[in-house]
Amino acid sequence: MSRKYKFHNKSGLYFVSFATVYWLDVFTRQVYFNVLVNSINYCRAEKGMELYAYCFMPSHVHLIFRSANEQPTELLRDFKKYTSKKVIEAIENNPQESRKEWLLWMFKRAGEKQGNISKYQFWQHHNKPIELWSEKVIKQKVDYIHNNPVETGFVTKPIDYKYSSARNFQEDNTVLEIDDIGFVG
Repeated sequence: MSRKYKFHNKSGLYFVSFATVYWLDVFTRQVYFNVLVNSINYCRAEKGMELYAYCFMPSHVHLIFRSANEQPTELLRDFKKYTSKKVIEAIENNPQESRKEWLLWMFKRAGEKQGNISKYQFWQHHNKPIELWSEKVIKQKVDYIHNNPVETGFVTKPIDYKYSSARNFQEDNTVLEIDDIGFVG
């Protein structure tokens, strides 16, 4: 793995993106989004996650976060491990999931390609952490995150996408609470 994509500064502020295997559009139902929301809330309350911006897209997640415990690698590892297990369980137990067999087959197929996976692989392994070192760079990444649903054509304004901190920047904390980034986004 390149040195470029590692958590070198354990107390640093990071932008991360990670996707489902094969970029599968998994987050299309409320129950799956709930897993992400609940896990973020748990990580904020119990694991020292400071969350400054986020966007949950159908196939991937963007976060700007810091680990108050100076364990960003472990925090993200635990988040991905937990959410993968819970989303797969939600898929298996969802009678409305029309793609259940296909999704599980794809996760199993991805897992079989990895020697360290026992059954299913849900997330791609890389996170591409980029340390954010200035207000200009932070704003750039916040704008990127908030414009992701606009660029894909889901909405015309960032604030209209439910699973994005663009709403938080407009004082709407109905999905998730975030930490104060120190400027208006």
